[in-house]
Amino acid sequence: MSLVLYGHPFSSYTQKALIALYENDTPFEFRCIGPDTPEHAAEWLRRWPIARFPLLLDGERQIVETSLVIEYLQLAHPGPVRLLPADPMAALDVRFLDRYFDLYVMSAMQLAVDTALQRYPMAVDKGRAIASERLERAYVWLEGHLAGKTWAHGEHFTLADCAAAPSLFYADWVHPIPETYPALCAYRARLLARPSFARAVEEARPFRPLFPLGAPDRD
Repeated sequence: MSLVLYGHPFSSYTQKALIALYENDTPFEFRCIGPDTPEHAAEWLRRWPIARFPLLLDGERQIVETSLVIEYLQLAHPGPVRLLPADPMAALDVRFLDRYFDLYVMSAMQLAVDTALQRYPMAVDKGRAIASERLERAYVWLEGHLAGKTWAHGEHFTLADCAAAPSLFYADWVHPIPETYPALCAYRARLLARPSFARAVEEARPFRPLFPLGAPDRD
């Protein structure tokens, strides 16, 4: 088996890569980084001292940054589910949506988490308030964008949905999506029902006590 993924099941960006792998039943070895596997952590840090999840190895070739990992998989290990459209303009739209979920949803959620972990010199309540304000703005745009769509870019599951699934999953824990955004609520529910993401959620379930703000008793 040539493909190896270093990461952690509870990591949102690891989940994003796992969704792409599961969508196409791509064979790979998962090397979980944690206290029980110091050898994985040592090799991961040797290869990528930036220390960010995930890292994909294909033989001796290594790929980092999850969006690039997914694009690489489509180029080097394609499957029946095409996660980036062949049409260049459509692909550009998908890349924009991928960036939107990473930068305006995932990053906002992460601010609240990092504050709770004392990675920033800011009160936990203040960090969560800032995150909630940013997420609310992101939700407003998404509610309009998703109207009449099944997936982020339309009728086909893409890279954008790989990004959306973990970002909206955890964002809703930090700042619950209001019922006044029915299109967004329904989209999150569809993502949770997608087999690839449902599998990632189940694999991460044992690690929910690690969520520093307290994981809600749902999902």
